[in-house]
Amino acid sequence: MARSDGDTWDIVTSVGLTALGVCASRALDAELTPPLADDEFAAGFVAAAGEPNLAAAVANRDLSTAAGFNANWVGVRTRFFDDYYAAATADAIPQAVIVAAGLDARAYRLSWPPDHTLFEVDQPRVLDFKQQVLDERTAVPTTRRVTVAVDLREDWATALTGAGFDPARPAAWAMEGLLPYLPGSAQDALFEQVHALSAPGSRIAAELGPDPGTLTRFADYLRDFGGDPTQAPIGELWYDDPRRDTPAWLTERGWTVRPVDLVERAATDYGRPFGELPEFFETLLRTKFFTAVRGR
Repeated sequence: MARSDGDTWDIVTSVGLTALGVCASRALDAELTPPLADDEFAAGFVAAAGEPNLAAAVANRDLSTAAGFNANWVGVRTRFFDDYYAAATADAIPQAVIVAAGLDARAYRLSWPPDHTLFEVDQPRVLDFKQQVLDERTAVPTTRRVTVAVDLREDWATALTGAGFDPARPAAWAMEGLLPYLPGSAQDALFEQVHALSAPGSRIAAELGPDPGTLTRFADYLRDFGGDPTQAPIGELWYDDPRRDTPAWLTERGWTVRPVDLVERAATDYGRPFGELPEFFETLLRTKFFTAVRGR
């Protein structure tokens, strides 16, 4: 499962399996009070993928599994990004980009304004699987949805503009659960491209990766969670090599950056406080999220 240059994956291997695990957690979020993810497609994706542990957890509504534990924070994170998109469309941002879209179904489950375009960027095999399941369900998107099948370590910016993205118009970008899976150089290049493609008024919502010590504790915690094999690869899939201070870099280039504390947001805005958390987990939820708006 270890990473290598140019590695690829489908939905039940490597990084793709982690996207499926998050999807299972979104499905299990429906069992919590209050439910926050509101994802009617998640259970269908998990069933279609056929990974036995995740399929059983979702089918049995089993909150004792790692996917069930993760549903607590995945639901909060999902609602945060949902609210981000709702605010962007309320401000008439005409296009959005989900970078590493995975099994995200926001093009189908959120309300979007007329003439809006949502771009989904991800590995070809992940998008192919997703499309097959959506087609079997005869699902209809609520916005103009454009998929861009490209590896983010390649020239994804050219692929995105070739698919119709307009750098002259403001955009809402999201990097949800992505950045730990990129080498430092790739993360830095990603934000350079996002900045270059963003007109004034564009915005970003992102989740940064953990520092090396937190990464190790998080990986060990999930690996030991009931022996669930779907959680074991995390420590081998994340990168902890050096990368720049992204919020500071954006600030220097005219972006207004605001940190987001998801522990506080869960309690005050979503009505589902976390209660006691492992220290490293609380650190992740309090410090790794931010939003940014480009002013020039």
